[in-house]
Amino acid sequence: MPPDNAPDAFTEGLMKRLPSHLRHSFSDEQIDALRVAFGARKWGRHAVDMRGTLPLGRSRYYFVLLLGRNQRERSRRQEELGLAAKALGATLFLLFSVLLGLVILYLIKSALGINLFPNFSLGLWDWFRQAW
Repeated sequence: MPPDNAPDAFTEGLMKRLPSHLRHSFSDEQIDALRVAFGARKWGRHAVDMRGTLPLGRSRYYFVLLLGRNQRERSRRQEELGLAAKALGATLFLLFSVLLGLVILYLIKSALGINLFPNFSLGLWDWFRQAW
């Protein structure tokens, strides 16, 4: 990133387009406000920054892959959706864990020859013995 007093690409482009008598009439605060209004950003470094082109037939296509930590503020809606996704993930994990635990306990019970209900079987022990 350039030092604070060095002009960035947005400022340089803006100054080139302005009439010469207006170029130095803006304060730093006004230039920052123009930068925000026109959507110019200071792009930081990304953990992954891949850019390239792919020639396909007669056309060339470009691609950009940027990965990095999101430093933007999340909206209330995004916070709620993130919390709901975490709750759903935790619920699914717990459900899977409980079901897996019950299957393991059932297999142990069957291996020890314990019958809780006479003449009733889920068939899981027979399947397990044949598969292994």
